[in-house]
Amino acid sequence: MRRLPSFVLLRAFEAAARLESFTLAAEELHLTQSAISHQVKDLEAYLGRSLFHRRNRRVEPTAEGRRLFDSLARVFDVIETACSEVALEPRAQVLAVHCAPSFAVKWLGPRLPAFMQAHPDITIRLSSGAEPIDLTRVHEVDVSISYGVALDRPGLLIHPLGAERIVPMCSPALLDAAISLREQITRLTLIDSQLSRVTWSDWFALNDLTLPMRPRPSFDRAAMVLSAAQDGMGVALETTRLAERELARGDLVELGSGAGSGAGSGAGSTPQNALKGAAFVPLARETHFLSYRVNERGQNKIRLFHAWLWAEAGLAT
Repeated sequence: MRRLPSFVLLRAFEAAARLESFTLAAEELHLTQSAISHQVKDLEAYLGRSLFHRRNRRVEPTAEGRRLFDSLARVFDVIETACSEVALEPRAQVLAVHCAPSFAVKWLGPRLPAFMQAHPDITIRLSSGAEPIDLTRVHEVDVSISYGVALDRPGLLIHPLGAERIVPMCSPALLDAAISLREQITRLTLIDSQLSRVTWSDWFALNDLTLPMRPRPSFDRAAMVLSAAQDGMGVALETTRLAERELARGDLVELGSGAGSGAGSGAGSTPQNALKGAAFVPLARETHFLSYRVNERGQNKIRLFHAWLWAEAGLAT
């Protein structure tokens, strides 16, 4: 048995704290003001704490009341969402997707409106977290997109989302056309991506360069690394999949791509010559992985999401 006070008492408190009025709470819950007052007093007696400062015509939560209200508001939102999903039309489906944070923000999120428009009967519920989750235990999630690794468990299907190019990128304003890229990369500030499986040590060794021994700024999310690079902090070593919008706009340029482009309009002073030539050895890794349960692969919502994701990633089905 859970040690919980009556839901009726919690509901009365939540309404009173949100509206800062017993009278307004009574109107909302179709009760009398006296009933709300008594229910709040019963809850205070249960907790052994005063939850409100009683003013002339309003009430104000105490510090303890504010903490309780903040938590209850989140819980009530979850309950409301759960009930709404159960009450959906018979044809409607909810697809719960758990995703690595930077992939969710930089790649998946901007594309989801197109999926929702193409499949209006499927409602996306997106959550994120850095660590891969175990779908054999977390049954409220339908599919997972993890970064770095996927938990390999009996009963799960795991699909890599293709190899991604991991390259040095920076703001074009940092580059000097008069200096070779191999020299510039040893002078520029390097930004560490803490969770990346490819480090600057790996990249410098691959390109037969000596890694500069100086402090480096560090971030635990690829999205933060790319943002710092865009702001001119230094050079990011990240996947071009997550940086596609910044590269397309010219906010970031890839060092040594040989493309000589990506500066965007209005960047006439960009050192294009410094971008030309394949100065560095290319590197690619399988970085993101889609997982779902074997016994659910035939579900329409999972099948449609898988096919759409593969098309967006440019992969063969």
